Amino acid sequence: MTSTATPDMMTDIPEEDGLRADLYDFLSVMLAAPPDGGLLKRAAALKGDQSELGSAIQSLGRVAAATTPQAAEREFNALFIGLGRGELLPYASFYLTGFLNEKPLAVLRGDMARLRISRAPNVFEPEDNIASLMEMMAGLIRGRFNGPQDLTTQKDFWSRHIGPWAAHFFTDLEGAKNSVLYASVGAAGRVFMEIEREAFRMTVD
Repeated sequence: MTSTATPDMMTDIPEEDGLRADLYDFLSVMLAAPPDGGLLKRAAALKGDQSELGSAIQSLGRVAAATTPQAAEREFNALFIGLGRGELLPYASFYLTGFLNEKPLAVLRGDMARLRISRAPNVFEPEDNIASLMEMMAGLIRGRFNGPQDLTTQKDFWSRHIGPWAAHFFTDLEGAKNSVLYASVGAAGRVFMEIEREAFRMTVD
């Protein structure tokens, strides 16, 4: 979507960071396109603990198990595509300014260039799409772009491009009238963003 990574660019990272990256990657693929049968099967196998995030993930697994690819595609289209536009516009520029392709996108492109992140040639969505930002965050953690980035770099990117609006978006997704499967995606994303905000506050000056 946005990565120019190759597998040999990635190195080992702590287990907890791997789990964070896995969830960012999962949110990215769920929000980039309608999930096919294989992705729904993976989602249905998700298990969680008794924490708020674990409960949200367990709920997502249950809903995914009852969702067909056809139903997921209809839901995705109603939410994000629609006739002219979907119920939600999942872009930082829209959430932060009310318009598409505004200053938040320009700032993101500058940071992408600095971090050696480039948009794949077959992707035409603006880079400030929520799916792309989730993928970028996973890439920063895993080292897909220029080696694993430290927590300060992760926090800076998150605070500039994700933190100001992603929780709002996930809350809207959770409550959207067309959301069934994606209500659970929204709940998991919302709780995860809250956890990330608190973790960055506590661990990085």
